[in-house]
Amino acid sequence: MSGHCRISPNKENEDTVAHSVTTKILIPSGALGLGYDRDALARGVKEKPDLIAIDGGSTDSGPHYLGTGTSKYSRSSIKSEWRELMDARAKAGVPLVIGTAGTSGADDATDWLVEITQEIIAETGQSAKVAILKSGQANAKMVQALAGNKIKPLEPAIDVTAEVLESCTNIVALAGAEQIQAALDTGADIVIAGRTTDTAMIAALPLARGCHAGGAWHGAKIGECGALATTSPNSGTIMITFDDTGFTVEPMGDTAKATPYTVSAHMLYENSNPYQLYEPGGHLDVIKARYTALDDRSVRVTGSEWVPSDIYTVKLEGARSGGFQTVSLALVREPRYVENIHEWVADIKDQSMRKANERVNEEFTLELRLIGADATLGSLENNARIGSEVGVMGIVTAQSEATSREVAKILNPYLLHHPLTEQEEMPTFAFPFSPTEMGRGEIYEFCLNHVLELESPMDAFELDVEVMTA
Repeated sequence: MSGHCRISPNKENEDTVAHSVTTKILIPSGALGLGYDRDALARGVKEKPDLIAIDGGSTDSGPHYLGTGTSKYSRSSIKSEWRELMDARAKAGVPLVIGTAGTSGADDATDWLVEITQEIIAETGQSAKVAILKSGQANAKMVQALAGNKIKPLEPAIDVTAEVLESCTNIVALAGAEQIQAALDTGADIVIAGRTTDTAMIAALPLARGCHAGGAWHGAKIGECGALATTSPNSGTIMITFDDTGFTVEPMGDTAKATPYTVSAHMLYENSNPYQLYEPGGHLDVIKARYTALDDRSVRVTGSEWVPSDIYTVKLEGARSGGFQTVSLALVREPRYVENIHEWVADIKDQSMRKANERVNEEFTLELRLIGADATLGSLENNARIGSEVGVMGIVTAQSEATSREVAKILNPYLLHHPLTEQEEMPTFAFPFSPTEMGRGEIYEFCLNHVLELESPMDAFELDVEVMTA
């Protein structure tokens, strides 16, 4: 890999950062499409980073985006921000790396961002060497890996069979630092990577340059969401400086500050264990990490440890069709019905299910969720405080769109007119939409929580290089 570590003495803090090799990674935002403070980005470019890294997505928004290989963000927002980051890269003269392109990192989503990149180059007259790292896994190859005992479950363990793997519309493997390093080794100006771990694109260069391994992974975790680990999360842009004993966090936002609290707390973010983080090839242990404020806006971190694993594994994510779904919504404000909403809904579900089972030959599921009561947690809710109105959302899922809509239509009159008891007048409730039944089309579900054992880190990945010109 081209480039050398720089020597950066700091006499004010000789004990922690003096005479250390450094690599500076500029992170504009927590994800492409979220926006960022443009002045903060410009300030970061002036600080002469060695690489600009940004995340393109995750599984946060559910399985639809992996299942379909599409982006949850608008194309116009992605193109606008990506154009600005390509311009920042050109000004800084350093590589620009994005991981989990197009929200899910599926091959189609990665190709979508490659297409946008080509458009920008054509419109701006730029040229760039672009490395494209694909994370998609062929179904047949995964069936073969399962048969060879190369796919192992994570906790909580779920069953996987050849049939499950064959049913997936997309399977991706999460790339680690080694795969990003391979892409950078091509001399690319821009790296567009499919699904990666959130930390890999940040940790890759510091690790390749011999910076402290524990610090590289820990700093990458802190920086993965941009300025979220600061007092001004919406400012977006942050600089992480890595060296041979740890790392330093400095936000680029004018008023943003990093403190030992904001930095250390980020190990809790999306992590079941705040002291350990598992990555391809090993895990990070921060139990001995020390967080020191260098001034009123930057924090120095040392003491993190990287523990290599004996077997190199990458996490797998897969999504498959979960059928078709139709949704209905009714609003209930009558005080007596609101007070007895659970009893009323239970009776509606019992009667509509009985009627639908008599008249529909296909299997289906029917849920009634109470918005304003316990729609988020359901039976786990232990502190519900119901207000003046409740939204009753009916969700019907079936293997065909026609069946899901048919059952929703059977539910319709119950939501509109069903009385609380048989000995009272017929009520009428409000539907905010007409038609009441809203088709959601085909839905998707996650079906893998497993790792794939590899002999070599690149075995499950495809790397191509394109020279793009106007």
